[in-house]
Amino acid sequence: MREYLLTLCITAAVTYLLTGPVRKFAIVAGAMPEIRARDVHREPTPRLGGIAMFFGLCAGLLIADHLTNLNRVFESSNEPRALLSGAALIWLIGVLDDKFEIDALIKLGGQMIAAGVMVMQGLTILWLPIPGVGQVSLTQWQGTLLTVALVVITINAVNFVDGLDGLAAGMVCIAAAAFFLYAYRIWYGYGIEEAAPATLFAAILMGMCLGFLPHNMHPARIFMGDSGSMLIGLVLAAAAISITGQVDPDALKLNLGGSTRDATHAMLPVFIPLVMPLTIIAIPFADLVLAIVRRTWNGQSPFAADRGHLHHRLLEIGHSHSRAVLIMYFWSALIAFGAVAYSVHSASGMWVVLTIVALSFVGLVLLLLPRFTPHTPRWAEHLVPPRYRRRSKAVTEATEAQEDPDGEEPERTPIPAGVNGATAIGARSRFSDRRKAGSSR
Repeated sequence: MREYLLTLCITAAVTYLLTGPVRKFAIVAGAMPEIRARDVHREPTPRLGGIAMFFGLCAGLLIADHLTNLNRVFESSNEPRALLSGAALIWLIGVLDDKFEIDALIKLGGQMIAAGVMVMQGLTILWLPIPGVGQVSLTQWQGTLLTVALVVITINAVNFVDGLDGLAAGMVCIAAAAFFLYAYRIWYGYGIEEAAPATLFAAILMGMCLGFLPHNMHPARIFMGDSGSMLIGLVLAAAAISITGQVDPDALKLNLGGSTRDATHAMLPVFIPLVMPLTIIAIPFADLVLAIVRRTWNGQSPFAADRGHLHHRLLEIGHSHSRAVLIMYFWSALIAFGAVAYSVHSASGMWVVLTIVALSFVGLVLLLLPRFTPHTPRWAEHLVPPRYRRRSKAVTEATEAQEDPDGEEPERTPIPAGVNGATAIGARSRFSDRRKAGSSR
């Protein structure tokens, strides 16, 4: 565990220390696109944060290769080298997209090529544990197609959810922490060496996200861009692929006697590699599916950008930027850690389910919190924050007068990308009108 913690800390430190210089480089390189109608931020912000995250990944793998216990992962498996090869390719595509805005189909092709590179070096799914059936061996083509599909889906799911400051990095960090606990238990608790690469990948992924988050929390000083979101999505998928099909029921010494239902229930630790990738990307994947359905229903391209994502809806119903991010964190942690807890305490699974249901109720209350915002009596308004004070009639009429006759808010002139949009070099540029969160930007 100490070597994993050291690897995590080195990865986080390198990512954190490099993000500042990378931010200045992104400003000089002009990787600061104009604010689009679907963006939430109010001023141009540099991208290319994925550069620091990639070098953090390289530092983590380099340190792990020189540690006594983790060095065996590199000696017995080619998966770390496969991960580095695929990560370098997807990172390069992301950097080009952050700077030049390449076509979506080209990015999709690059994602498939990066997944294929990992497959060629041995990072692939060989067999699947199917409930009620057992271990099902896959042909080379079946394993390749399933691996490429999982990588592409995970990358795009993470990319879709990267819409608020700190949202993607925090959600992936939570998911990686849950996956690390599961993989470490399989590796250390049961002595299954095949789970060691996945444990290492999860630790490094946590370090990448934790090192980048201080620069990316609201208000963000730099965005990870596609170079970062696609990179962490690929690492997350690689960890899931590495351990899928590697858990042997005989090595876990499971009690498979009794009825089929009891045997299936006892084999939950074997099935969890199939379930964990789904729980990790549950919220981003749901957002991805809803976005495709919504755009197709409206006659748009599935790749067309809009403001209908889950985080946009949280802002529209009245949540602040920070609270919307924390709510997404809560649901991600509930799903990921709930799945891990159920696999560990399968004998008392009912209590785990009841706990998850209770926490889900708390989450629903948090979602609807803006609908029940209390109003303070007039005599106590000076004691509470402004959002809890009643608006006077004159202020309400003045606000409505600023809107156009159709009830829509006036368009703002986009701020061009440039040095003045960067908080570290020039003065902050502000919009003249301060509109409510979630409005058209």
